[in-house]
Amino acid sequence: ARADLHGADLHGADLTGAILTRANLSGANLATADLTGADLTGANLAGADLSGANLAGAMLDRADVTGAEMSGAIWNTTTDPEGIVRGGRGPG
Repeated sequence: ARADLHGADLHGADLTGAILTRANLSGANLATADLTGADLTGANLAGADLSGANLAGAMLDRADVTGAEMSGAIWNTTTDPEGIVRGGRGPG
């Protein structure tokens, strides 16, 4: 079953290596969370706050990031929603 974390407050959470494939994280607060190596393939991150989050090595392939806040997010060998591996800082 898919995890339903819609609107959850996960600010600063350590989610290193978490398996969150197809999870509903829409509207969740993931600001400054550590998502290093997390699998967010197909996850719903619409409207989520990912500002300052560490997405190094994370998989966001096919994830919905519509309206997500990503300013200051760290992208280092991160696979974006289009399946492209990115580095540096994320969009926004």
